Amino acid sequence: MRKLAREIGVDVDVVQGSGANGRVSLDDVKAHARRAMEQLRSPAPRPTGPGQAPVPALPDFSRWGAVERRPMRNVRRAVARRMSTAWQTVPHVTQHDRADVGELEAVRRTLKRTSPDLPLTVTAFAVAVCAAALREFPQFNASLDTEREEIVYKRYVNIGVAVDTERGLIVPVIPDADRKSLTALSTEIAEVAAAARTTGLPRERLEGGTFTITNLGGLGGTAFTPIVNYPEVAILGLSRSAPAPVWVGDRFEPRPMLPLSLSYDHRLIDGADAVRFLRWVADRLEHPLLLELRGPVAPEGKPGSGESAP
Repeated sequence: MRKLAREIGVDVDVVQGSGANGRVSLDDVKAHARRAMEQLRSPAPRPTGPGQAPVPALPDFSRWGAVERRPMRNVRRAVARRMSTAWQTVPHVTQHDRADVGELEAVRRTLKRTSPDLPLTVTAFAVAVCAAALREFPQFNASLDTEREEIVYKRYVNIGVAVDTERGLIVPVIPDADRKSLTALSTEIAEVAAAARTTGLPRERLEGGTFTITNLGGLGGTAFTPIVNYPEVAILGLSRSAPAPVWVGDRFEPRPMLPLSLSYDHRLIDGADAVRFLRWVADRLEHPLLLELRGPVAPEGKPGSGESAP
């Protein structure tokens, strides 16, 4: 395969692999060469997708100074395609809120003392809370089929967790998150995040998500506007918690406040629904023991008391 690539002038590092973990095959090299020849025959800008505007040609940046070109890796190329599709397809709206995570941090400290090896992160709590929220608000666990003019309600809850790696953004999926305990979720999230950063994950662990969580709190920031992971309809972003004055009883108290940013597809989700969903999530993050008392749903579990699918 590499011999053929050298003979026909193809850089294997820029070829999109169709095998497991992006492995490049002989057919991938041939297909890449065919696409390159087609581009040479058609120099005009090509559309980025069905019904989308063509991408304008870039100027010659070397006119103004030295430049360096590097080929996009497979992961970065896949991220670029998915983000472009999501941004051009979904009418995004982002709702912001904050959660007082003082009680959550107290629970984490207590569990750390009793179970020091348990990787109990804020992300794990967020996955547990959002898994329960998706049962209460099934329109956030759906997809929009515009061709058939139908809403696809999923009876399973698979939550993607964005992981920052050296190769780019990877989103492993935690299947049946609503049926797993907080302990099980914490362990599984830590395992798939470590695998995403080192050995890689099989394609099936990156597919089938119904909702995504991205946590930038370890890096900083006060809020952001995450892009919906199409064909999902919502994504929750977490920023860094910080002390803030909160009115408690008859005085202000410094409380650790966690910024929450919910982006959603406005074609399916109205602003009022987004506010209710995000406030529900914030309330459970503020009182994590209520979530533990609720526990995971049984296999035959159905959507809860919120808006239900038809």
